[in-house]
Amino acid sequence: MTSLPSPTKEGGKPSEPGNPNSSDGLQAGLKNRHLSMIAIGGVIGAGLFVGSASGIAAAGPAILLSYALVGAMVVLVMRMLGEMAAARPSSGSFSAYADQALGRWAGFSIGWLYWFFWVVVLAVEATAGAQILEGWIPAVPQWAWALIVMLVLTGTNLVSVSSFGEFEFWFAGIKVVAITGFVVVGLLAVFGLLPGSDNPGAGFGHLTDAGGFFPKGPGAILTGVLMVVFSFMGSEIVTLAAGESSNPQRAVAKATNSVIWRIAVFYLGSVFVVLTLLPWNDKSITKDGSYVAALNSIGIPHAGQVMNVIVLTAVLSCLNSGLYTASRMAFSLGRRGDAPGSFARTTRRGVPQTAILSSVAFGFIAVFFNYQWPDTVFAFLLNSSGAVALFVWLVICFTQLRMRGIILRETPEKLVVRMWLFPYLTWATIAMISFVLVYMLTDDAAREQVLLSLLVAALVVGVALVRDVRRRRLGEENAAEGTAPAESPVVKS
Repeated sequence: MTSLPSPTKEGGKPSEPGNPNSSDGLQAGLKNRHLSMIAIGGVIGAGLFVGSASGIAAAGPAILLSYALVGAMVVLVMRMLGEMAAARPSSGSFSAYADQALGRWAGFSIGWLYWFFWVVVLAVEATAGAQILEGWIPAVPQWAWALIVMLVLTGTNLVSVSSFGEFEFWFAGIKVVAITGFVVVGLLAVFGLLPGSDNPGAGFGHLTDAGGFFPKGPGAILTGVLMVVFSFMGSEIVTLAAGESSNPQRAVAKATNSVIWRIAVFYLGSVFVVLTLLPWNDKSITKDGSYVAALNSIGIPHAGQVMNVIVLTAVLSCLNSGLYTASRMAFSLGRRGDAPGSFARTTRRGVPQTAILSSVAFGFIAVFFNYQWPDTVFAFLLNSSGAVALFVWLVICFTQLRMRGIILRETPEKLVVRMWLFPYLTWATIAMISFVLVYMLTDDAAREQVLLSLLVAALVVGVALVRDVRRRRLGEENAAEGTAPAESPVVKS
């Protein structure tokens, strides 16, 4: 195992990412309410609103089991990540932990793959938001809306981390209120208790009245898993953001402990409401979208526009947090010497300006590819990053297996969040994720994603291993000459 020396303050004590005076240059600008809402809203992506209809069409009511299986997997992964993040808060999160537990090659590889995933997501979300805005104001072309959205959110991230936190607080707040309201109003309509509702209030009847609970057979549950697994990506963002709060340990512990009810309410709860308001094979679900169809069945006026506002909010939230996440991962890579040193520079307000601008620049390029070559270049980018979420979760699992021992040896008092039934549930989660990856290879729609993602991952790992060999040789040469290799400085601008 190879690990980096901890950066130190003048007194020689290790710096803490959450400390406002930490030598990493980041500032503790996120308040408790920011982190609480980031944690709650982080699991609600635009994929939940726009992707659930295809999952329902593929598996029927059994899609609930697909969401439950993936949700359980995410809960376990977040528990592992929470254990490490509470003990060692870091802007690099799982990439930094992989660096310490598995070796420099692992931290380098998963950090760059994760960065790649999010800058491609920036293009996807910017385009989705632009489509909605163009529908409202067609005088402004779609590409211009995408540019405007990217510029505005880049500006908020450049100002300060508290600006990012404030925007995300309100974006996430709108999503949370919308989903909670949908679940409450929907359940009232399900049981015929909503005054003036157009829904007949069939109770749980729709779960079985159109071919039973498994209309496509039990095997459709696995098909549903492939369709919903990527809508859960983003729950880990709070562990990166915690490094810029005044009490990262408390924030991580709180977020980790609340992930179960968040997934239960927002994912399982909302999809359950859709399936009880309408038969799963109702044509309006695929035509209008699951949530719009459900709102129409209740009799909510202008349901489509209401949902467009909510989806736009989810898109902007994903863009905002995606840019933040990509820039912090780039910052962490720069700080560890795995990216250009300029990525580790921060402004006086504690903002990694170069890391932000570099991330958004690639995002702009990806947006251009989406408009110029959507079926070739951009499709390659999309597919080659498609399985990265599963790679990240696998690395978190293997890292936690090693980090538990490291934490117990070095700082046992900081092990305030513990993975349940360690190491058995960790190995069970590894088996679950591996099974999903293998099953994707048997699915015609998902096979290309896995193969291209594996190809890109292999290239990145190859670069990492070559760097490790060169670094080792340099170290041997320096040792023979009686000199020590210089450490990468941490600098502010």
